[in-house]
Amino acid sequence: MEAIRSSPASDEPLHDLAAAAGLQRHWQGADEKAHVVPDEALRAILQRLGYPASNPVDIRESRSTVEAELQAVPRLLTADVGKPIALAHGLKQAIHAEIVPENGGPGRQVLPVDGRLPPVEEPGYYRVRILGRELRLAVAPPACFYPAGAEGRKRCWGPAIQIPSLRTEQSAPFGDLEALSQAVGLFAKRGADAVAISPVHAISAHAGAGFSPYSPSSRLFVNTALAAPRLAGLPGFEEEKGGAIIDWESALTSRSEALRRLFAALEPSARARVDAWVETQGEALQRHALFQALSLHFGPRHASGAAPDWRDWPAEYRDASSPAVTRFREDHPQEIAFHLFAQWLAGLSLAHSQDRARGAGMAIGLIADLAVGIDPGGSDAWAMQQDVFSGLTIGAPPDPLGPEGQNWGLTAFSPRGLARSGFEPWLATLRSGLRHAGGLRIDHAFGLSRLWIIPEGADAAQGAYLSFPFRDMVRLIALESHLAKAVIIAEDLGTRPPGFDEELAGRDLLGMRVLWFERSAKGSYRAPATFEAASVAMTSTHDTPTVAGWWSGRDLAWNSRLGRGGDPQIEQDRRSEERQALWQAIGGTPPTKTPSTETEAVVDAAVSHVAGARSDLAIVALEDLLGLEEQPNIPGTVGTHPNWRRRMAATTGELLQDRRVQSRIDTLNRRGP
Repeated sequence: MEAIRSSPASDEPLHDLAAAAGLQRHWQGADEKAHVVPDEALRAILQRLGYPASNPVDIRESRSTVEAELQAVPRLLTADVGKPIALAHGLKQAIHAEIVPENGGPGRQVLPVDGRLPPVEEPGYYRVRILGRELRLAVAPPACFYPAGAEGRKRCWGPAIQIPSLRTEQSAPFGDLEALSQAVGLFAKRGADAVAISPVHAISAHAGAGFSPYSPSSRLFVNTALAAPRLAGLPGFEEEKGGAIIDWESALTSRSEALRRLFAALEPSARARVDAWVETQGEALQRHALFQALSLHFGPRHASGAAPDWRDWPAEYRDASSPAVTRFREDHPQEIAFHLFAQWLAGLSLAHSQDRARGAGMAIGLIADLAVGIDPGGSDAWAMQQDVFSGLTIGAPPDPLGPEGQNWGLTAFSPRGLARSGFEPWLATLRSGLRHAGGLRIDHAFGLSRLWIIPEGADAAQGAYLSFPFRDMVRLIALESHLAKAVIIAEDLGTRPPGFDEELAGRDLLGMRVLWFERSAKGSYRAPATFEAASVAMTSTHDTPTVAGWWSGRDLAWNSRLGRGGDPQIEQDRRSEERQALWQAIGGTPPTKTPSTETEAVVDAAVSHVAGARSDLAIVALEDLLGLEEQPNIPGTVGTHPNWRRRMAATTGELLQDRRVQSRIDTLNRRGP
C-alpha cells in the first residue's frame, strides 16, 4: 500500500505530525486562493484520528505511532498488470517469494530485484508468500471495463431515473423495483443501453427517518422498502395510489407493515428459498439484520425525524460482537428472520431489473450509484467501527457557492481503517454496488484522493483535507470493474485535487460532463465534440436544475424562496445572458421569444447537444426527456423543497408515448460508433 504523505515536512512538530498523518495544512479552494488550516483545527482533527496532539509529549508519541504505521508491512499490495510490483519497506530485504493465484492454479517462485517483484501478466487477486508472511496482491488491468461494439467502443445512451418517482398501473405510494423493471424493459425496447439509478442502499428501519438515498445506513445492503414481491412470485402489495408528492413517513410505515404481513404468510417452500439464500450470504448480512432489529427495539426515532443512533444505545449493545448482542440475536430469531427475508426480496427484485436489461440486449443495463459516505448512527458504522471515522464527519470546504462550507453529516472509511483491514470493507462495498448492475457511479470521486473531514459539532470551515491511498483505491476499482465487466463513472464535479486527472489518465473511469458546467472562463459553452471519449455527457444531475427549469428560471424562483443568491433582478439579467450563450452553443441563433414559450425547443436542442458529444456514454435525466421544470433535489434544503419526494404524472409507458419524448429518444439513438 502506498504511504500517505500530503506535504513536505515543517520545522513545527504539530505540522510535521499533521503532514505525516495525511492532513493537508495548505490547500487551494475553488476560488484559487491559498488557505491554511489553523493549528487548533489540526489538533482537534488529529485527536479524532487517534493521534493526540494537545502537547509536545502527545505530539512526539503520535508521530512515533504514525511512523510505525507507515513502516508496517501492509495486508494488501496493489500493482498494475505487466509492471514491477513495489514492495513495502519491511519486505525490501527479501531474496525470494512465491506468487499464487487466489482462483487456483500453480504458483511461481520469483526473485525480488531492487525491492520489487517481477510483473504479473494477468489481472486478479494473488497471495504473496514472503519472509514468512502471506500477503494479498491485487493486480489491476490497465483500464476499467467498457463494452465494445462492432466498430470499437460502443457509444451508449440511457436515462437517469429516480426510482420512487415512477408509477405503474398498480396503486403504490412510491415507485419500487417493479416500477424500475418495467421502465428498464420500456427503455430497452427504445434503444437505450443503460439506466442510471440513484442509490438503493439500505436506509433506517424507522419509517420516514433518513429516506435520502445519499445518507444510507448501509451501502452493503438494499433498501427493503423498494422490494417488489410480484417479481419473486409472491402476492403484491395493496396500497394507496399516492399523490404527486410522497409522504415518506406514511408510505414507509405502510410498506413495512405490508412486508411483515407478507413474511407472516410465507409458504414453507418460500421460507426454504429464503433460508437457502441466507446460508450463502455470510456474517455481514446477519449483522445488518441484527442491527435493524436492535434499532427498532431501542426506538422510537427522535422527535427531529432522525433515526435513533446506536451510540445512544445501552453501552453493552454498542459493540456488534458483545455477549449482550449475541443474547439479543438468540432471543429474537423471528424478528431477525424478517429482516433477512426483506433483504432477500429486495435483492431478488433488483436482480430482476438487471436480468431484464441484459436479456433485452442492453450493453450495460443498470448503473448503480455508490454514495460517498454512511450515516454514523447506522448499520455499517456500528458493524465496522474500526474501519470508519469516529468523531469526524465529511463535507466540503467553504467556496463561492457555499461560503459556510458543507457538512454532510456522514462518516466514511478512514485511511487507517483501510490499511488495517486490507481494504476488505472497501472491496465489499464496491462488490455490493456491482452485484446487480452493469455499471457503478462513484459519488464524489475526489474522495478517492482526499476528503474534507470535520470534527463533529464544528463548523464545516474548521475542517481539513485528509489524503487517501488514491492509487491503491483506483487499482482496486479497475480490477473489480474488470472482474464484473462493469462500467465505472467517477463523479468529478467541483474542486479537483492536485494530480487527480494525471492518476486517472487512461484508466477509463468515465468523468461527468454536465451541460451546465462545461463552460470556458468567458462563459461560452464547450462544443460536445471536445468532450473526452472516456466521459459521460449529461444534460443535468439530480442536484442541478433541469433544462426546462433552468431555461424558465424555475431554479431562480426557488433560490429567491430559499433566500439564496443575490439581487433577483441581477440574477434574472445574468440568466438572460446565459440563455443566449447556451442557445448559441446548442441551437444556433439566439432566442427571440420569451423563455416560457421556447422551453420545449431548448430541451430538444440540449438533448441533441448531449447526444452529439464525443463521450462514450450519454445520460439524460428522465425529467429532461419529459421536459419537466422541477428537479429531484436541491442540495442543502430540508423541508422547504420536496427533495426525493416528487412523482411522475403518469406511468412510464404513457409518458414515453408523447411525440416530443419519442423524438428526443430518436435523437439519442442516432449516436454513431
